[in-house]
Amino acid sequence: MLVLENIDLTCDPRAARYVKSETVAVTFARADGELISLEGPNRFRAGDALISGATGSRWSVARERFDARYAPVAPLAAGQDGAYAARPIPVLARQFDQPFSAARAAGGDVLTGNAGDWLLQYGPGDFGVAAHQRFVRIYRNIG
Repeated sequence: MLVLENIDLTCDPRAARYVKSETVAVTFARADGELISLEGPNRFRAGDALISGATGSRWSVARERFDARYAPVAPLAAGQDGAYAARPIPVLARQFDQPFSAARAAGGDVLTGNAGDWLLQYGPGDFGVAAHQRFVRIYRNIG
């Protein structure tokens, strides 16, 4: 397995910019905990967003990051459990042709991807992994 360290997709010529288009179901954690996504463990704190995506994937997002990345779907008010739409914020993404692992910034969790899966970089030191089938359904290339 390829172990990715000191990752910076801004320097990778095989990476491109993509935008997510997805409405997700969100509950806000009442206590600290952990959920296991397809890519690995996601530790979360009380108040963080626990997300169920359109393709059945589940993951957590720290509350301070969530509010910047998702908007409530009317008539829902921000901070209530319910439907949220991804804001059109560009991310860098690169597909790998072999299994890989990468550390998430949140909680120090290590995520893994299979051959064909995508590494997403939201910002410096902030990563996610998307299975290929989910990626092609949810993301569109913007250059």
